[in-house]
Amino acid sequence: MTDDTERHNAKMAKKKAAREKIMATKTDEKGLIIVHTGKGKGKSSSAFGMIFRCIAHGMPCAVVQFIKGGMSTGERDLILGKFSDACQFHTMGEGFTWETQDKSRDIEMAQAAWEKSKELIRDATNRMVLLDEINIALRYDYLDIADVVAFLQDEKPPMTHVVLTGRNAKEELIEVADLVTEMELVKHPFRSGIKAQAGVEF
Repeated sequence: MTDDTERHNAKMAKKKAAREKIMATKTDEKGLIIVHTGKGKGKSSSAFGMIFRCIAHGMPCAVVQFIKGGMSTGERDLILGKFSDACQFHTMGEGFTWETQDKSRDIEMAQAAWEKSKELIRDATNRMVLLDEINIALRYDYLDIADVVAFLQDEKPPMTHVVLTGRNAKEELIEVADLVTEMELVKHPFRSGIKAQAGVEF
C-alpha cells in the first residue's frame, strides 16, 4: 500500500470507531413529531417517501390532505390503487384557498380534516400519520395551533410518528417537534415559465 492509502485507511478507521461510539449511546425509540416547512420544493414529497418506507416495512399508516382537492396525484393514485390495505388516504381539502374563495367552507373542511387526523393518530396501530399541508390551515388560523400542539403532546401514542407539512410552520409547532426540516428555495422552474409537471410536482 502507498502512504496515501495507509493514511486514508487509518483516518477512516478512526472515524468508524468514533461513529460506533456515538451510535452505541443512541438506544431510545419514540414516535416523532416531524415538521417539513419552508418555501422550497420537497416538503410533501419527502413526507410521502417516509409513508412509502412504512408501507415497505409493513407498518400501517395514514394520510390526511388538508388543502389539496380532487386533482389526481401520483402518490394518492399509487396508494389507493396498490396499498390501500396498508395506508388509509383521506383527501379532505377542496383546493388552495385562492381557488375555493370561500373562507367559511375552508375552515369547515380544515376542521373536519383535523377531526379525522385525531381519529387516525389515536389509533396506535398507525405507526405514521401524515398531515399534508396542515401548516397552511394553521397559518390562516383555520385551526387553533394551541389545540393542535396540546393534542400532539397529550394524546399522540408514544410510538406513533406524525408528519406535518406546509410552508410557514408556526413557532409553537416547531418548538414541540422532534425533527424540523426547512426546505430552502434556491431555484425553481416555475419562475422560468415552466408549469407543474407529472412525476415532479404531482
